[in-house]
Amino acid sequence: MKLFVYSLRMFDEKKYFDEWSEKLGVEYSYCKERPTSDNMHLVKGYDAVSVLTTPVDEEILKAWKEDGIKVVSTRTVGFDHIDCKAAKALSMPVCNVTYPPKGVANYTIMLMLMCCRKVVHILERAAIQDFTLPGKIGVELSNCTVGIIGTGKIGRTVLEHLKGFGCKLLAYDLYPSDAVKEMAEYVDLETLYRECDIISLHMPSTDENFHMINENALSKMKDGVILINTARGNLIDSKAMIAALKSGKIGAAGLDVIEDEFGLYYYDYIGKPMNNEELAVLKSFPNVIVTPHTAFYTVEAVDHMVKNSILGCMYEVEPQNQEKNPFRVL
Repeated sequence: MKLFVYSLRMFDEKKYFDEWSEKLGVEYSYCKERPTSDNMHLVKGYDAVSVLTTPVDEEILKAWKEDGIKVVSTRTVGFDHIDCKAAKALSMPVCNVTYPPKGVANYTIMLMLMCCRKVVHILERAAIQDFTLPGKIGVELSNCTVGIIGTGKIGRTVLEHLKGFGCKLLAYDLYPSDAVKEMAEYVDLETLYRECDIISLHMPSTDENFHMINENALSKMKDGVILINTARGNLIDSKAMIAALKSGKIGAAGLDVIEDEFGLYYYDYIGKPMNNEELAVLKSFPNVIVTPHTAFYTVEAVDHMVKNSILGCMYEVEPQNQEKNPFRVL
């Protein structure tokens, strides 16, 4: 199989592409830029394409199809940056990847702890040598009721890790898990909103759950609720969240993802204006932690993302593997 890789990160991904392509007998080439109309024909002569979280629209997919591409793999769990409707019309399979859930779960709990203990505010004041106590008092995670929305691999792992803190744990998912029932109580969303001190999101982005955390949902939550999002930015209505932060309805937020982050995160904007007004506002709150979509970013995760992106393509391109692709989402 011949694979073309877009957005290859030389400082971390390349060594894994070198290692896994050799182990799996794959020939690959790459460019460091994201796919665009200017470079979309670089794939000619290749069987498959691997991309990251950059938009892949109908124009690019059609060009790839004409150039002989059989499958598109994204080196991410989420695939909402790919025009899946156009891919389906072109009969072009789309694959995503899996990686160990512990990294995101660890990061999620870190954000919970930082929000509970007002760490951003403490560090900002310490930086100007204000070592006084007023305004820094926090709450103990162990005494909180924590709600996990989405109990797939990551949400389930968060619950497993939270058991050691002694929290009361509630959960919501369209498809309840027997394993989760041993750790948490499944409840409806209204109950979760009403009873939880901390709410953490762990589901993919779909048309159905777009802006599921909106003005109406926030109105049902406790005053001072802590909101954590390490899933997808468009699960939360940014404008509604900002209004709730201003009013005090949200006491703190830990956000590894935001709306409209494509073309922003993973790029260097030092000395340049940001084309995201909501991000600029969110960064101004002392009770908001904003990190640039790095919850996944561990050595273990990058290794798995590269390997599974290659494997996903191989399952589609090599006839003996077809119909058995565990990474195919479309």
